[in-house]
Amino acid sequence: MWLYVLLFIVGLVLLIKGGDWFVDGATGVAHRFHLPELLIGATIVSIGTTLPEVMVSATSAATGHGEIAYGNAIGSIICNTALVAAITIAIKPAKIERKSLIVPVIFFGIAATFYSLVAYLTGYFARWVGIVLLCIFIAYITIQILMIRKQPKEEVQELVEENEEKKDSSILKEIFLIVIGAALIAIGADLLVDNGSLIAKEIGVPESVIALTFVALGTSLPELVTAITSLVKGHGSLSLGNIIGANLFNLILVSGVATTISPFIVPASKMVFGINSSLLIDIPIVFIVMGLMLIPALIRGKLSKWQGIVLLVIYLAFTIFQFVI
Repeated sequence: MWLYVLLFIVGLVLLIKGGDWFVDGATGVAHRFHLPELLIGATIVSIGTTLPEVMVSATSAATGHGEIAYGNAIGSIICNTALVAAITIAIKPAKIERKSLIVPVIFFGIAATFYSLVAYLTGYFARWVGIVLLCIFIAYITIQILMIRKQPKEEVQELVEENEEKKDSSILKEIFLIVIGAALIAIGADLLVDNGSLIAKEIGVPESVIALTFVALGTSLPELVTAITSLVKGHGSLSLGNIIGANLFNLILVSGVATTISPFIVPASKMVFGINSSLLIDIPIVFIVMGLMLIPALIRGKLSKWQGIVLLVIYLAFTIFQFVI
């Protein structure tokens, strides 16, 4: 038991340092190539911080534990939005670049609708579903790259002037920080999730609850660490872009990989009023928390503290429900 706790702490330390280096490297690249931080957050940083979810879900699917892969993806979206984003919004609401937000939001809406229809209408995630999700992932990355190439010259010039002092930094150093930071994040999250799950099992927590809460929280720690680090360093847009991108990747990359490796049915470990709680509670909450965060932001162009507080209350209620009901 004490060994599990020690390895858990080691994993947390690696996550913190990895998050710090990854943010430094990613923002350095963003400034060097004159890219909006929100755009970098929605692509490079999101892929890096989503690696733990990919690893956990792929391993779970390959070993026949589809419920963990499913719970990890859904739980991570809820955790990223109602805990990670909520904390940063409640502490320091940031202005957002609506133009850079539109594409990730559209893709998330398409992916979430497709994912939900499959869950409600068939109750089974077949291999073709995973392939479709991976195709959406490829389309998203392609469009983001095209957007970068078509960025208006006026915006590029503004970013050049704002970041003139960063020219002397080494791009090799920035790439090194991104690669090493992502590796530390992945290793740290792996240690934390594995040993955290063992600790949870020692105290008798059911696997279904572990998947939606403990594993989801563990694999979302990179997003939490990156969000807090970004907030401290004054990169609020990078934090929001990372969370939106990570949520999208949880659906199209994490679930896509897991489903393609090993198809699985929608878990029905809990029933509420005779209905599968995954369909009655979990999936609707995904839409509720994302809508609560994004709709006001898209309309007003900024976030408010009340959004963070409401999201935190929802996450607390969701967690209590998982353990009590």
